[in-house]
Amino acid sequence: MTAGMSKQGKVSIRPVQYRDLAAIANFATEAELDGTSPLDITLADHLENTKNFYGLVKLLSIFPNPRQYSFHGYVIEVDSRLVGFVKISPFNSSQSTWRVEQVIVDPSFPKLQYHGAARDPGSALLRYCFDHVVEARNWVLEVNVNAQQTLSLYRQNGFQPLANLTYWAIAPEILGELALQEPALPNLMPVGNADARLLYQLDTASMPPMLRQVFDRHVQDFKSDPLSNLVCRVQHWTQHVDAVEGYVFEPQRKAAIGYFAVQLAKQDHKPHHGRLTVHPAYTWLYPELMIKMAQIAQIRPEQPLLTTSTDYQPEREEFFETVGASPMEHTLLMSRSVWHKVRESQPFEALQLSGVLQGLQPMRSPIPSRINWFKNHPSLKLPKEHHQQDFSPEN
Repeated sequence: MTAGMSKQGKVSIRPVQYRDLAAIANFATEAELDGTSPLDITLADHLENTKNFYGLVKLLSIFPNPRQYSFHGYVIEVDSRLVGFVKISPFNSSQSTWRVEQVIVDPSFPKLQYHGAARDPGSALLRYCFDHVVEARNWVLEVNVNAQQTLSLYRQNGFQPLANLTYWAIAPEILGELALQEPALPNLMPVGNADARLLYQLDTASMPPMLRQVFDRHVQDFKSDPLSNLVCRVQHWTQHVDAVEGYVFEPQRKAAIGYFAVQLAKQDHKPHHGRLTVHPAYTWLYPELMIKMAQIAQIRPEQPLLTTSTDYQPEREEFFETVGASPMEHTLLMSRSVWHKVRESQPFEALQLSGVLQGLQPMRSPIPSRINWFKNHPSLKLPKEHHQQDFSPEN
């Protein structure tokens, strides 16, 4: 699909194909990637898995399924030369919120003429996504706070800060000490589709209203069908990881008050990944759930555990500092709405009434006259007087 013309030649933006993977891999090795989370699989590993299982990836992208957009994105070419790549995916099951996972461009390439404006390849790719993913009402992404150039790109395209995230690394020695304790979790339950509503309620209660509105998660986001389970097992097998998860049930309130998930890495050079969700009224669960996660991590005791915290969860950050976890990276969660506010070219104070009502000027000078509203108004007409008839008998 031709997107426009520039001085460099013909500019086109199209969906990513198998022949683009090698060029994208070269970009990934040369460019500084600032848009990925430390808990996510790296782009190089994702490209390698996509190459090895491209037939399965292409098959899953044909029909609706949870892995339909496992590798979905667009590339921008100038005279058949690839100069940029963007990877996107739905953030929730309703696809009302999408995530920009990665934007890679050739920094040496000049700006392009896209839709009548001079834009760099990254902005052109983002604008193309905004225009063609019509079901997306919100966009989210995560970027390192020190990546000033990438932050500038996202701010220019309407993204605004939503929350600050901190990634922590818990050393194997600390995990070993925590694993010696016994967690006080009498109502620890396994996770299943029947618990989706409880996990949804816990998720909505653990975040501010703004994030809840942007994420727009529903009960369906916490369910998994047999096909999704099969694909997830294949993905864990290819990535050499095992997953363990559970939640804490409160019988009196009949609600979930805590949730944890651990991805155990089978390879020695990769760390374990952990995820925590705790109800704000039950912050005492942090040490108990961490002890449970440390016990699970003892299956491979030589690797550290990576987890995250946000700025709206000060109790979690305080707990990580107490146990001796080391902050390894600070990122910024940003969002963009399709209804984001556009600055007015002229302020309202500068608008004069005569300029607004130019088309309503009188054709001639009005002639003063007297109007009797009580006489002419139809709703105020008085009833007519009726002559009284005499029905008395005549003598």
